[in-house]
Amino acid sequence: MAERSHPDMSFETEARASGFLHVAGVDEAGRGPLAGPVVAGAAILPEHLEGLPGLNDSKQLTAAKREALFAALLERADVHCSVGIASTEEIDRLNILRATHLAMARAVEGLSLRPDFCLVDGLPVKGLPVPHRAIVKGDGRSLSIAAASVLAKVTRDRMMTEADAEFPQYGFAKHKGYGTKVHMEALRKHGPCPLHRRSFAPVSQMELSLPE
Repeated sequence: MAERSHPDMSFETEARASGFLHVAGVDEAGRGPLAGPVVAGAAILPEHLEGLPGLNDSKQLTAAKREALFAALLERADVHCSVGIASTEEIDRLNILRATHLAMARAVEGLSLRPDFCLVDGLPVKGLPVPHRAIVKGDGRSLSIAAASVLAKVTRDRMMTEADAEFPQYGFAKHKGYGTKVHMEALRKHGPCPLHRRSFAPVSQMELSLPE
């Protein structure tokens, strides 16, 4: 198997060569879980990025490394960061895809420096306020998207850890709302809480199966 390559600034350089000055990376965290919001990150990195060793797709990093990179990104004056959130209620009302696109648009709109182009992980996004290019597995190919993935993942993980204090019976701090065996057992025992996505089949079926 070929060794996994690390993200670089090739896509950003290409966009700048096409006349775009401020290029943002955009990624999300939390499309798959049964509970909690979906969170998007957006980041504009300097053209010649230095001093962020190990920046990569958040899924390839340990929690400690993600936290360290999150802090480093926020501390730098030459990096522009933002997160956008779509709530559980919005996910249930709009559907997860549209809610994800809404969170991404909010992240882009929240940047202190307005981008004129975005690089987005995955597939094209409806409703972004600026033109964009969708890059499959972009969080492992573009450093800007990798930075956005760290922003989104750390923010969401922290939110779910906070939710664990309010709803300790579900174990949110450990599984972050994903449908693990422990989470499903807690759902069967306690039923859904306000953070659970009732538009997701495992939750709606659990709700129907609860005794009157």
